[in-house]
Amino acid sequence: MKKVMESSNYEKWCEQWREKFKKLDIEELKGRLPELKDEGGHVTIEHFGRKFAIQKESGNIEALEDEEAVSCYEKLDIYTLFGYVSSEARFQDDWVSFDKLRDMAPFYPAFQKGIIQPFARMFHGHVKELAGAFQKLNGRKLSWSDVGYELQAFGCIPIRFLFWEGDDEFPAQANVLFDASATDFIHGESIVTIASVGLDKIVRAAGVQPDRSMFPVF
Repeated sequence: MKKVMESSNYEKWCEQWREKFKKLDIEELKGRLPELKDEGGHVTIEHFGRKFAIQKESGNIEALEDEEAVSCYEKLDIYTLFGYVSSEARFQDDWVSFDKLRDMAPFYPAFQKGIIQPFARMFHGHVKELAGAFQKLNGRKLSWSDVGYELQAFGCIPIRFLFWEGDDEFPAQANVLFDASATDFIHGESIVTIASVGLDKIVRAAGVQPDRSMFPVF
């Protein structure tokens, strides 16, 4: 019941943000977000490599290159990026954990429970599948951790997913890192949905069983 209520709330927020989008100055937004492309009646943007079109008149979001439904979480990530990106936002190349992002420390226990811990559990014993999933998603391999890759949530918000396999003495460990500038581009709460959308894509690409405690994205 709780997950149903959460999904209903997200759907309501999507509708509110759709209305807000219709009032945005697209030309001004493009100045703050160069990756946004104007294609006449709609603008386009990629979220984890998936291309979306946002209709200027209606604010509706649709996928351009596949038939899969667009989740309310993907929609909210896009809408809140548009709504919160600062004209001063700049990539800093300063990688930090979720709790080190501005104002996010109080939400770190929930992030650990819904993202980090399920990530570690799901891929214990599935290192090969995890690496293969990142490759399918065009991730950039990192030199640290047993399996570490960088994915582009948006062109302006890269994310680093790190995994260390467990053994007889220590359980598997995982972490998710963000550039310190992430909360200059998007609302802090959206960082959670961005991470969960990314983790869901990794799980699907790897073909492993989802963990029930993972933050629900679909």
